[in-house]
Amino acid sequence: MEESRLIERVLDGDPASERRLYEVHVDRVYRLAYRMTGEEDLAEECTQETFIRAFERLDQFRGAAAFSTWLHSIAISVIYNVMRKVTRLRSRHIDLDEAVGAVSSAADPDLKERVAAAIDALPLGYRTVFVMHDVEGYKHEEIAAALGVQAGTSKAQLSRARAKLREALADFAEEWAS
Repeated sequence: MEESRLIERVLDGDPASERRLYEVHVDRVYRLAYRMTGEEDLAEECTQETFIRAFERLDQFRGAAAFSTWLHSIAISVIYNVMRKVTRLRSRHIDLDEAVGAVSSAADPDLKERVAAAIDALPLGYRTVFVMHDVEGYKHEEIAAALGVQAGTSKAQLSRARAKLREALADFAEEWAS
């Protein structure tokens, strides 16, 4: 069924159409949330909240952009809000290892861990664009629409994110090459 017709049926109160619209988009929203938060529980919370908000506001969808773009702009807003809340809560707690002065292992983590840590260390805007573009495959126009910025801003942030990643992983690349 065409997506616009599916949306009409959801607005008419058809629960089967609501379920179908959810099923079509849930995996991509979850992947985005997971890549941004790095935690299954938070990703699930963000995904659920995204769809709650989307269905509450579905009558506001005008079709100027693709439904997926509109939905992902809601997801980004939800993810940012959840991440801010979690950061505030976590900053109130002292890490047990820090409290007892534990020393971390001198061994370098493997590449996957280093890349994940480098991505997590990116400023939120850079990380968002990097994940949406390089990991999830969004086009700059879709990212721009979802984030409410210009496509050029998306491109610039992606370039800066990649530069920061190259810088963060440079020592690992030198080790690996030798």
